Amino acid sequence: MPALKYSRQRESIMNCLKSRHDHPTADMIYTAVREEYPKISLGTVYRNLSLLVENGEIIRLSCGEGLERYDARTMPHYHFKCTKCGEITDLELAPMEHINVLAGSGFEGEIEGHFTFFYGICGKCKKDEKNS
Repeated sequence: MPALKYSRQRESIMNCLKSRHDHPTADMIYTAVREEYPKISLGTVYRNLSLLVENGEIIRLSCGEGLERYDARTMPHYHFKCTKCGEITDLELAPMEHINVLAGSGFEGEIEGHFTFFYGICGKCKKDEKNS
């Protein structure tokens, strides 16, 4: 893929994502970037997010909630979604490459990787549950 032409707005979007670990939605990114670029449009944010995803600079997470979230951490890693508050966090696990081998057995194609979400109740919600 050819290199993207430099854009201050795209750089601001990227810096926003790199500074956050909450896997923000496009609307959340838009709100944050508007502080630096008040005239930026939501469409510009969406277009730049799509370009960054296509270029492999960020990843798009579809979590089954109807909203896509974004992550600047592109190396293989796993995510946890709290079923109570909806928060998405990174899990610090070693890559489980053996899953590719297991998934590939009995499959005629070639497994190149996997994307896994873990679900449950986060520590904060568990604590809140216990205290109520």
